This record gives sequence, C-alpha cells and structure tokens, in this order.
Amino acid sequence: MATTSKKAAPGAAAKSPRRAATKATPKTAPKAAANAAADDDTGQEGAASEASATEAIYLSLLYAIMEHRLLAGTKLVEERLCEVTGASRARIRQVFARLAHEKLVTLVPNRGAFVSSPTVDEAREVFQARRVVEPALAAELAQRVTPAKVRSLRRHAMEEDNARARGDRAAMIRLSGEFHILLAEMAGNAILEKLIREMVSLTCLIITLYDRPGAPACAEHEHRQLIDAIEQRDAARASALMAEHLEHIEGSLDLSMPDSGAPDFYSIFSKG
Repeated sequence: MATTSKKAAPGAAAKSPRRAATKATPKTAPKAAANAAADDDTGQEGAASEASATEAIYLSLLYAIMEHRLLAGTKLVEERLCEVTGASRARIRQVFARLAHEKLVTLVPNRGAFVSSPTVDEAREVFQARRVVEPALAAELAQRVTPAKVRSLRRHAMEEDNARARGDRAAMIRLSGEFHILLAEMAGNAILEKLIREMVSLTCLIITLYDRPGAPACAEHEHRQLIDAIEQRDAARASALMAEHLEHIEGSLDLSMPDSGAPDFYSIFSKG
C-alpha cells in the first residue's frame, strides 16, 4: 500500500500541470497570437516604410542625374544629403551603393561618392551595346504589341511634346530616356529591361558630358515614327528606325565638358 501511494503521488503531480495548461490555453493563446501578429505587422510596416523612404531618395537622385540637375563629376556630400532628406548615413550609403552598382556613382575611398564621369570609350561602348539590344527589342514589341500598349506609348510621346512646348529641357531629357525604358518594359524581357534602364541612365550622364549646347537628346519626330512602325507591326522598320535613332543621338555628341557647379539638393528633394 505504501508503494502504491508513492506511485500515485507522481501521477497526481503529473496531471496537475496538464490541467493548468488546459485551463490556461484558451485564455492566453489568442492573446499571445494577437500580440505576435501585431508585432509582425508592425515589423512589416516598419520595413516597408524604410524601403519606401530609401527608394524615394534613390529616385530623387536618379531623376536629378537623368534631368542633368546633377552633372557628371559632382560630389554627393553625405552630410548634406542627410540634412536635406532627414535620412541616416546608413540609408544614404545604401543608396550610394545601389547607384554605384548601376555605374551612376563612383565611390572613392577616403574621398566619398561622385556622380560618374563616363569616358569617351565608355560612351561608345554604351551606344554600341544599345544598338545591339534595342533594335531587337523594338522588333520584338512590334510583333506582340497591343492597342493598349500603343495608347500608352502615344500618351508618353504627348508628355514629351508638352515638355518641349513649355521649354522644360530637364523633363524632355528624362522623358526621352523613359520612352526607351517603356519600350523595353513592353517587350517583356525583364533582364533586358534592367539592362536598358542602366544604359539609359548612363546615356544621360554621357549627354551631360558630351552634348552640344542646345542639341535635343531625341529628335521630336523619331519617337512618333517608331510608334507608328510598332503599331503597324512592321518589325523590320521598327528595328531600323531604332538603330537610326540611336546613331542620331550618338552623332549629336562632342567632347565638350560643362562646368558642374554646386548642386541644389533642396530643389532635388522638393515636394512642390
């Protein structure tokens, strides 16, 4: 009997935690799950907010480069950008690293970040690469174009016309580059689209360095001719027009080097 009572005691003790857990679970589990979900949502929202802020700084600098408001060779002063954007140094450096990966910024040890200055040889290589890729993309788009895509291209061409009419050269340059990116996006090859984005941005820097004063980045009729050929599904003509168009852009360049001056970061990040 004594042995039995000793065996029963551990059994009773073993049941007690299980009963306590059973009673506690319905009350505590939902609350714990809710707290965990809230923490997860908060973490996701915070991460999304940080990513959005970083992307906004990246796009502001990218557009400033494309619109020639940040010229080749300009030093991007980290402290100044932190002051203007309210971002941390870590976030600014993250943006610098991304732009450097895209060859738009050059990071110099112990000196800082500078808007890249492509050489004449690099400029020729960029246009050589564009002539290999973009005519084929234009032909591909002509073969698979839809009425909706044509309407989108014509809307973009209208934006270019509006910028030209109001004499907004900065917007004209950016929109001309974005037209080529739009074509690549519509052609449906994500890898080539990424390549075109990088080459278009580099071309904007090249134009900054070697453009003849007053020369348009793109002749106003050439984009419309391309759209017409694409709408008519004339792949051969679309390819030929794109090749000619790129040759015209390269042919408008010389070796002049404009003075970069000091950038106005407040205007670059202005909301107005």
